[in-house]
Amino acid sequence: MKACVDIGGTKIAVSLAEEGGRTLLWRQSEPTLKTGHNDAVALQVLRLIDAACGAAGIAPAQISGVAVSSAGPFVMHEGCLELASPNICGGLAGPARGLPNTWLTAPMEAPLRARFGTVRMENDAVAAMEAERRWGALQGLAHCAYVTWSTGVGVGLCVDGRPLRGKNGNAGHAGHSFVADDDNLGALCGCGNFGDVEGLAAGSAIARRFNTSAAELFATARSGDAHAADLIDALCRVMGRLLYNLIVTLDLQRISLGGSVFWHNRDVLLPKLQAQIDGKLPTLTAGVPLVAAGLGESVGDYAALALLD
Repeated sequence: MKACVDIGGTKIAVSLAEEGGRTLLWRQSEPTLKTGHNDAVALQVLRLIDAACGAAGIAPAQISGVAVSSAGPFVMHEGCLELASPNICGGLAGPARGLPNTWLTAPMEAPLRARFGTVRMENDAVAAMEAERRWGALQGLAHCAYVTWSTGVGVGLCVDGRPLRGKNGNAGHAGHSFVADDDNLGALCGCGNFGDVEGLAAGSAIARRFNTSAAELFATARSGDAHAADLIDALCRVMGRLLYNLIVTLDLQRISLGGSVFWHNRDVLLPKLQAQIDGKLPTLTAGVPLVAAGLGESVGDYAALALLD
C-alpha cells in the first residue's frame, strides 16, 4: 500500500492506494492545522496516515511510499522540501493576513522520509494537471494547463508533453503574478504581495475583501443582486486575464479548471471566463477551450495518486 496526501490551505486529505491500483481507499480528512509549532501540519499528516491504516486494518509499517500533492510554494532545506504556502504559513505576510501563526515554512518531506523512506512531493496544481492528463479532461494533450480556483489560485503547466517544475518545484505559481498596484483594493495576499491574482480573486481574498464567503457572494448574485454580479464580473476579469496570459505565453491547447470556487459555480464562471479569452489575439487563442476538470471534485485526491509510479 502507498499513502496519497492532499494538502490544501483549507483541508488535508489522506487516502491509501494499492500498488499499481487506481482506487483511493479509506480516506481521512481534516481542516488544515495552523496553530502551534511549524511541524503541526506534518504531524497531522502522519496521524491521518495512521488513521487510514487503522481503517484498512494494516500496520503503518506496511506503507511502501508516500505521494504528497501540496499547496506551494516550496523551499528546499537540507535537501528536503518545506511548505511556504501563503494560506498556511502566517509569517509570510505577517499579522495583517490574519493567520494564527508566525511560520515562514512548515517541514513536510523530511518528517515523512524519516518515517516512510520513499516520498514524492509536488505542487498540488502540477499533480492535478498530471491526474487530468491521465484520467481527466487533458488526456492526449501535450500543451495544456490545470488551474485551481479555490482557497488560493494555483497552476500546473505542461509544454511539449513535459510537466514544468522549476528549480524547487514551484513552476506555475502564476496566482502570484501581479495584476494591480493599488493597495486600497485590500488585496493583501498571504505571500505578502499586494494586488496579485490570488490576493484579488482567491476564495480567501473574497472573504477578506468583500466580507462574505464565495458561496454567499454567488448565492446573492443568483438571487438577482446587481452589485454581487458586478463583483463576480470583476473577479472573472482578473482570472480571465491570467488564463489568457497562460495561453499566449505557452501556446496551450486547453486549460482544465477545478477548485471549490470554480467547481461549485462552474455554470456561471465557465462562459464568463471563456469570454475573456475569445476574440483576443485569435492567432493564439482560437480553438483553445476552457473546460471543467474531468475528475470533478475528486481531482485533488487523484492528484497524489497520479504521482505514484
